[in-house]
Amino acid sequence: MIPRYTRPEMASIWEPQTRFKIWFEIEAHAADALAEIGTIPKEAAKTIWAKAKDATFDVARIDEIERETKHDVIAFLTHLAEIVGPEARFVHQGMTSSDVLDTCLNVQLTRAADLLIADIDKVLAALKKRAFEHKMTPTIGRSHGIHAEPVTFGLKLAYAYAEFSRARERLVAARKEVATCAISGAVGTFAQIDPRVEEHVAKAMGLVPEPISTQVIPRDRHAMYFATLGVIASSVERLSIEIRHLQRTEVLEAEEFFSEGQKGSSAMPHKRNPVLSENLTGLSRMVRAYAMPAMENVALWHERDISHSSAERMIGPDATVTLDFALMRLAGLIEKLLIYPANMQKNLDRLGGLVHSQRLLIALTQKGASREDAYKYVQRNAMPVWRGEGDFQTLLKKDPDVKKHLSDAEIEEQFDLGYHFKHVDTIFRRVFGES
Repeated sequence: MIPRYTRPEMASIWEPQTRFKIWFEIEAHAADALAEIGTIPKEAAKTIWAKAKDATFDVARIDEIERETKHDVIAFLTHLAEIVGPEARFVHQGMTSSDVLDTCLNVQLTRAADLLIADIDKVLAALKKRAFEHKMTPTIGRSHGIHAEPVTFGLKLAYAYAEFSRARERLVAARKEVATCAISGAVGTFAQIDPRVEEHVAKAMGLVPEPISTQVIPRDRHAMYFATLGVIASSVERLSIEIRHLQRTEVLEAEEFFSEGQKGSSAMPHKRNPVLSENLTGLSRMVRAYAMPAMENVALWHERDISHSSAERMIGPDATVTLDFALMRLAGLIEKLLIYPANMQKNLDRLGGLVHSQRLLIALTQKGASREDAYKYVQRNAMPVWRGEGDFQTLLKKDPDVKKHLSDAEIEEQFDLGYHFKHVDTIFRRVFGES
């Protein structure tokens, strides 16, 4: 985790103190269940809670023990015994380290997902507000980076809203998939521990029992979680790239907010660069990169190995922290985005009406011209305009083949900008509902 791209609430989920507190809760809840079924004394379970519930675990002491034992969970249990006393012998009975590690990881991932879902909600709120603000603001739609037909800026933002709505649904599903608990023992057979312990711990930790584990929770669940984060990051990048293109000097239809005193370049005082959206592009690449090791972690040897462990120690915190920062940055970017309708109209007019070429094509076919001929008539008048040699509407009115089918008034009718926006309300209802 790099402090520059880290928000405190998400970072706290991955702090050692948080991790050790979750480990303790898993062990203590397991002790409760063991006491309830008569495996350990009930007083021992009570003592475990009483002695360590409010304890601040000594991270340095645990690290010191681990340097000797070379085992993180044993180091923690040793330190816990120093706090709890003799009753600590009843801790971890019938359990294996992965019962603690995997259940803890899934608690952390579900908590992280809750923050990320809230982040997406902020992005959605910003997109919805700005989409309705510019619902009917005309702008040019581009395909291959080239002017195509008119759209509205509200539709551009509505596209993003729909995409992040899908992202939210995927993240909710990924959270549910990863929210499992395994307290099943050395190779997942419950030989040394009753399944009721797992059920109790799962409920207490806000999880559900893993239907079948080996010594670990199956990593396909985690692969789907991190893949989902990667897809969300791709949506962040898609919107960021749109903003970067719209801010280009030759376009300047939208622009990142530029605060008082902000500097764009150490060399050129005039510069106002799209630094936030460029930053989001880079962060998105990193989140996607974390998905690959998560997928490679699925294929473990037999009932388990630890090849996944080192990767997860990095990708768990880094992917969630990075996406959390990116989503909040994106929400702020959209909220403050500077939008220039006059420049949008200026760009719409740059090609002298060529953006209406399809309407002319269709109108000619409806008046009897073959599609091949209609395309030829429209294109031969469009190409001079593309080169800056005349006005599209004027050329069409002088073309004898066009005039065989369309009057001047009918030609002019095809240049109505509002024609392109007659279904904007329908699209908005599909995206936002009846609001």
